[in-house]
Parts: sequence; C-alpha cells; structure tokens
Amino acid sequence: MPRLSTIIIAVGLIAIAGFVVFLATWDIPAPSGRIERVIPNERFERK
Repeated sequence: MPRLSTIIIAVGLIAIAGFVVFLATWDIPAPSGRIERVIPNERFERK
C-alpha cells in the first residue's frame, strides 16, 4: 500500500510540474479587437 501511494503522489507531482511548465511557455495571443469608449467631459476636473 505505501508503494502505491508513493506512485500516485509522484504521478500527481509530475502532472502539476508539467502544467506549470505548460503555462510558463504558452504564448497567449493578445486581444485583437479594438475597444473605444466615450468619456464625458464632466468626468474631468477643470482647474
């Protein structure tokens, strides 16, 4: 039984390490859509 739990823990750690490496090397594309917002003049302070 201890040998089985050791194997399960080792496989789990390898899976977590693989996931971390995948996230570290994944080139996530930047959003390509353009966002435009109209900001009313009342939101700016006048000096």
